[in-house]
Parts: sequence; structure tokens; C-alpha cells
Amino acid sequence: MIWFTSDTHFGHANVLHFTDRPFGDIAHMNRALINAINERVAPTDDLYILGDFSYQMTAVEAAALRSKINCRKVHIVPGNHDKDWTHKDVAGTFIVEPPIVRINIHGQKIVLSHYPLMEWQSMSRGSWHLHGHIHSAGSVYNELNRKQGLMRYDVGVDANDLAPVSLDEIRAWFEGVEFYGRARWWEWVNGTGDPAVAEDCETVRELMVETDRDHATAQESAEASRRCAAAVRELGLGR
Repeated sequence: MIWFTSDTHFGHANVLHFTDRPFGDIAHMNRALINAINERVAPTDDLYILGDFSYQMTAVEAAALRSKINCRKVHIVPGNHDKDWTHKDVAGTFIVEPPIVRINIHGQKIVLSHYPLMEWQSMSRGSWHLHGHIHSAGSVYNELNRKQGLMRYDVGVDANDLAPVSLDEIRAWFEGVEFYGRARWWEWVNGTGDPAVAEDCETVRELMVETDRDHATAQESAEASRRCAAAVRELGLGR
């Protein structure tokens, strides 16, 4: 089985506060996150960590924590807080991947990175984008993506009950999603989770669906674009 996670931030005291993780101290958090991985991920599975495995600890200390994870095939996609895992002192701790990884699992194309992408390879043909970095709390961000037909998913622990998420779970999450076609700026900003922003974004999305429809003539297409632009200005989003 294949699993994904991100932004464990082992050793990072301040993460307890800005993500409101339910642990009394870092030692408690480190133990709990490692236990959550070992409870779900088998030694023969593949685990992809999409960045920020640790922070405020040395590479050797972080490697010691990695040794407590039972899974033998742990891949790391580098994040903004990661060590140089190719250094001779810690080489072999992880299977080190490039910043953007493209994998294909039984025909399902997946683009992996630490940072969220606005557009990614083959997204118009059903490719998924899995990422971390943003520490979205709960399922709000992922639900907003799904609602708009964006197959983009934050695999970070703060968005997934402090545990890895499996390929099968993500597939079930995206089941029935009607893909819109391509990312737009309003689909990006609504990651705030603000209901008012989400409502405005949905309005603009509906307008743009009309604009993107096939029109019999160039004049009809231009008129649809003008109507859309006028409606966006009325919302106060196009200024």
C-alpha cells in the first residue's frame, strides 16, 4: 500500500501553538506522530513524506527519529525546513526525491510536491496533486478543492487527524468529482476557508463556466466574456 503525509515538524516546539496540536510537549508529539505512522503504515508499504519532516533539530537527531518508523521505504520530497538528506552523516535515511515528483499508480497520475501548485501536469485529464506546507486545519481546504472539481489535496498531518492518508482513501475522497478543467485564481484564494469568499468564488466559477462554453461565433464568445467581466466587477473581485 502507498501512504502520504507531510509537515510532521518533529522537534518544533512552536508548531504546537500555531497548529493547535493536542500535545503537552514536543516529546509527546514526537511519540504520538511516530505511533500514528506505525499503526497505519506496514513495514513493506511505501510512505511519501511531502516535506518538513523535522525542524529545530540536527539531521542526526532527525535520522534517529526516522529509525523509529517501521516502514522501510520512506520517500521524502524536500520542504522548506528539511535537512540535506544526501549528506554522508545521514545518507540512506530516506529515499530522497526531487522537489516535484510525478508518479503513475495503476494509471492514476499523481504530482507530488511540498508546496501547493496552482496548475500541474495532466490536471485537465484527471491527475491528482498532493502537497503539504500550508498546515490547513481539518478538512475545510480539501473540501473546498473537491467542491470545485480540483483534485488537489493537502496530505499534511494537520489536515488528516495527525496521521498518514492512504492512496485508497484519497481515491475515495475524489470519487465522483466532476473536474472543471483548469485552476483559476478564485479557486486558489478560497483556500482561506472564509464562507463569504467561498460564496463569491462559487459565483465567479458559475460565470466562468458559461464563458468557457463553446460558442457558435467569436462575437458570442466575446459577449460572454464581457458579461462575465461585468459581473465580476459587481462582486468587487476584479478591481
